[in-house]
Amino acid sequence: MTKTQYHQKHAVKRQKKASKSPNEGSTEEVLLADVKSLLERGPETAPFAPRTLHEKFSEIDVTISELSSTGDGIGVVPGSDHVFVVPFTVPGDHVKAKIVNHFPDAHYTLTDFVEVIKPGPKRNDSLIKCPYFARCGGCQIQMLPYDAQLHHKKTIVEKAYRNFSSLTPETIPAVGATIESPLQYGYRTKLTPHFDGPPGSLSRAARRDPSSKKVFETVPPIGFQMKGMRKTIDIEDCPIGTDAVREGMKNERERVTREIAKFTKGATLLLRENTSRAPKKNELAGREVATNDAEINPSSVEDDQEDTAGRTLLDGQLQNFTDYVEEKTCVTDQRAISTEYVDDFVFKNTAGAFFQNNNSILSPFLAYIRKHIKPFTPAINNPLEYLIDAYCGSGLFTVALSSLFFSSMGIDIAEASVIAARANATANNIKNASFMTADASTLFQQVTYPPDKTAVIIDPPRKGCDNAFLQQLLRFGPQKVIYVSCNVHTQARDVGILVEGVGDYKYEIESLQGFDFFPQTGHVEGVAILSRRTSSPPLTGHPMSK
Repeated sequence: MTKTQYHQKHAVKRQKKASKSPNEGSTEEVLLADVKSLLERGPETAPFAPRTLHEKFSEIDVTISELSSTGDGIGVVPGSDHVFVVPFTVPGDHVKAKIVNHFPDAHYTLTDFVEVIKPGPKRNDSLIKCPYFARCGGCQIQMLPYDAQLHHKKTIVEKAYRNFSSLTPETIPAVGATIESPLQYGYRTKLTPHFDGPPGSLSRAARRDPSSKKVFETVPPIGFQMKGMRKTIDIEDCPIGTDAVREGMKNERERVTREIAKFTKGATLLLRENTSRAPKKNELAGREVATNDAEINPSSVEDDQEDTAGRTLLDGQLQNFTDYVEEKTCVTDQRAISTEYVDDFVFKNTAGAFFQNNNSILSPFLAYIRKHIKPFTPAINNPLEYLIDAYCGSGLFTVALSSLFFSSMGIDIAEASVIAARANATANNIKNASFMTADASTLFQQVTYPPDKTAVIIDPPRKGCDNAFLQQLLRFGPQKVIYVSCNVHTQARDVGILVEGVGDYKYEIESLQGFDFFPQTGHVEGVAILSRRTSSPPLTGHPMSK
């Protein structure tokens, strides 16, 4: 099926989807805000003539005005009140694009990128390191210099708070310059390529009659989705993955090719980097230097060997440090345990579970949070003594920030995450942390920390926090809130609610900061630091607040 045939087949479904209100913080809602803003800033001219939309799948020339917060370029054809959305473009590009789908009521049209007619001043195609760029939907801005990527991500945070927080400009502080990733390529510690089932395997007949199940006649494409299509393209290598993950991808592709006859449907492959640290022998003292990973024993690394935990041992993945040797492997079993080090902390987690995918930025990321969660000067003795880590996962913040507090508590809805967090606290010899399982909407019912001496850190999923959680947080009224998010648009919405507050409890934004967790893409991680604006007693009694 060609791309044009695909878009023709799915045009009606897209129109039905567009007729519904977009989900808060979704790509559609973010794009709509950028479209509206671009049209409002357009030149004042005579009223537009009635719109005549271009024929679908025809090609047009358009000059890109700006990058949207979705990572796609947007531009307006002169004399039109209609915005064209063109992927893989940068401001100033004059490009040829193919019409895919019109959304006349929303005043925009989705297109496919065809070619650059005249590049914009910031476009540098020599920076592109992936042969699949402009087809794979994973990266959007490899052709943009890194300083320009960082500036763009600062504007994403700025626009998120302007468009979605419902706050007045004077209540929103200046957004800090985006903190860069130490690695711009080779940073992703987890990739999940996939392949689709045999042609016809999802048909009604195949589902009704097991005996008619389709089989693979050839090896299907193994990779990621094509931009704008639910179609997998074959990808042999991904340069944003770490060396261990890239080698694991090569090995898994070979395994699937060998074993394709065993598969009757599509599958998603897991590639998760695993790190082992082995103590280095002190040549002068003739002894091993102790490390905080007593389970690791030095061992030789053989080419392409796989152990029982689903790890692929890789040739050449040894790194020497002052006190230890680090060995990188790739875990491919969802249920196996993977290990990551952040500074001197060790974190073990089920390989298929969530953990931040850019290890290289975690050290400056945590340093920033440490600096802002409990600032101290000789003149001001910070009163915060307790930490609540909501959505704690496997305990990254609870463990890494525990030394700043008298007591820390991690809370998560998933029992498996809490089990992993407890194990990580033990592995790091953390004595002042506890963990419990609770739904986010009721988690403060079991908290006995005094709000005036408590900081709460939250790192919710992309959809953000639900209103029940936010209202409960406001009633608890901690002295400080640190909101970490992979979706700055839902973060802005939620922060707006906290700033508006409930009764006497309101918050002010101390700082807004973006972190580039995913270079070459349109994604930015946001950190908002909020402090309570009143020292009144909490709205509900807490035993330790008196």
